[in-house]
Amino acid sequence: MTFRSPNGARRVRSIAVAALAAVSAMTLAACASGASSSTGDGASADLGELTVQLSWIKNEEFAGEFFSDSKGYYTDAGFSSVNLVPGPSTGVAELVSGSVDVALSDAVSTGAAVANEQAPVKIIATTYQKNPFTILSLKDGGNIATPDDLKGKKIGVQDSNTSLFKALLAANGIDESELTIVPVQYDPAPLTNGEVDGFVAYLTNESITVAAAGNATVDLPFADNGLPFVAETFTVTDDAIANDREKLKAFLYAEILGWTDAVNDPEEGARLAVEEYGKDLDLNPENSKAGSIKAAEELVVSDETAENGLFTISDELQAETIKSLAGAGIDVKADDLFDLSLLAEVYKEHPELVKYLK
Repeated sequence: MTFRSPNGARRVRSIAVAALAAVSAMTLAACASGASSSTGDGASADLGELTVQLSWIKNEEFAGEFFSDSKGYYTDAGFSSVNLVPGPSTGVAELVSGSVDVALSDAVSTGAAVANEQAPVKIIATTYQKNPFTILSLKDGGNIATPDDLKGKKIGVQDSNTSLFKALLAANGIDESELTIVPVQYDPAPLTNGEVDGFVAYLTNESITVAAAGNATVDLPFADNGLPFVAETFTVTDDAIANDREKLKAFLYAEILGWTDAVNDPEEGARLAVEEYGKDLDLNPENSKAGSIKAAEELVVSDETAENGLFTISDELQAETIKSLAGAGIDVKADDLFDLSLLAEVYKEHPELVKYLK
């Protein structure tokens, strides 16, 4: 893909096809791991290096990771270094090949790999309680505020998001014949120039950049309209869960600290992205700040996190995620996709982390 700009370009989430192709091309060997002796917070531990595959470029989406790194939370947890590898990537192929230890991925990519290729990976926590997919429209154009408003409209859909969009239609009882799907790329220009009435977008990306350009916009979030699933998930191999539990727990401990800071100070998270970690990307400061605030206030936190802490996934949200995946043709059980036992252990050992608001 040729990127238009870091803030405007739509991330490539090869939601099923690319992830499965990559996994199919390699042997599903367990991720190599080493012994560790962390006690959850990493005190006096020597855990060595950890490599994290980011799902996208180093923008404000990873504010929590930037806080964890810049404030020394990774080091305090026992790591000599934590390497943040920029995407775009679903991370599944890298996990299976053993080139990374943790991948920030999504339930759809991971679920597809598990269901169709028996990839030995699981989600152990999630940054986003609410996925950021939306149908973006212009108020003086398509004005798509409800699922019924999709009928009779031209909707721009990227190839990698086609199955998800069809799942959105199915969840709302809408037949494909009732609208027109227009193949598009990741630049929202077809929406702003009137070629389509709606456009599959991200609440933290195109919804912000199109509005920032002076357009009155309308969003139809997937998560609020029949298709909720977790995103920006912490995904690891089954082997790592079995053999590197303390190392992964130390990582989650540091991540909770970092995302606690990101939730409480989203503007600083945006600054870290613009001026430090993504300084070579020419990020737009105002758009980055808006994206960071939106994520902190609407995507990362929920009633579940308020009660049980950041990254937790309620039984209800797990069930909703599985149902959403089924709508996209991905047949997987919750036990095959999620293992939240490590996160539960972290919070049991460090109950003070649950109350993240300052």
